[in-house]
Amino acid sequence: MGHSLPRKLLAEYLGSLSLAAVVIGSGIAAQTLSPHDVGLQLLENAAVTALGLYTIILVFGPVSGGHFNPVVSLADSALGGLSWRHAAAYIPVQILGCVSGAALANAMYGGDLVSIATTDRASWPHGIGEVVATAGLLMVIFTLARTGRPHLTPAAVGSYIGAAYFFTSSTSFANPAITIGRVFSDTFAGIAPASVLPFIAAQLVGGAVAIALLRVLYPRPVADTGAASGRASASVPERRSITPGTTQ
Repeated sequence: MGHSLPRKLLAEYLGSLSLAAVVIGSGIAAQTLSPHDVGLQLLENAAVTALGLYTIILVFGPVSGGHFNPVVSLADSALGGLSWRHAAAYIPVQILGCVSGAALANAMYGGDLVSIATTDRASWPHGIGEVVATAGLLMVIFTLARTGRPHLTPAAVGSYIGAAYFFTSSTSFANPAITIGRVFSDTFAGIAPASVLPFIAAQLVGGAVAIALLRVLYPRPVADTGAASGRASASVPERRSITPGTTQ
């Protein structure tokens, strides 16, 4: 059974809010618990984000597809899944959700609802890191979707993001919405406003690279094999998105 667009938008908003709260809140907690060890702070932030993202996709994915990321929505449309109309509706909701999540995280730890971040992250190495992080994320998501294994997406995405925190120089933002949301928290996970456009540009480049590779490597999606293997799979109405759980 397909879900209405308003229901999908609510799921995307709540999922994006939750994602930002997890990323920023765990960063604040890490700074508090491990004030003298940045490496441990990053490990704590990465582990919580990986587990949180896994859970958030499980909860909201069956309704909206669990995008929470404008680049994922744009890629889904470019690859013939989500309609462009729905993608255009998803993106502002994802951004609003991430900004709301930043405010929620700030409030939970007794800070101002909004505090503009001052951490400068704009550099060529960080830009390269964001291209790699975003391309890798999309390759994980859409490889599983186009090879009939979308039921593995929550665990795979959480695992990838947790790893990418450490193997990419940028700590793997890989998401324009969360990049914007993190501007509003001057904490461990924050990013200065001047760094946002370079990060988003790199993320879009990474998305384009992934789309090109996916069209070459996996030109024709296959049916979900989750049900046949005894695992839960996304519902499939007359038109389905490429990402798990999204229906038109």
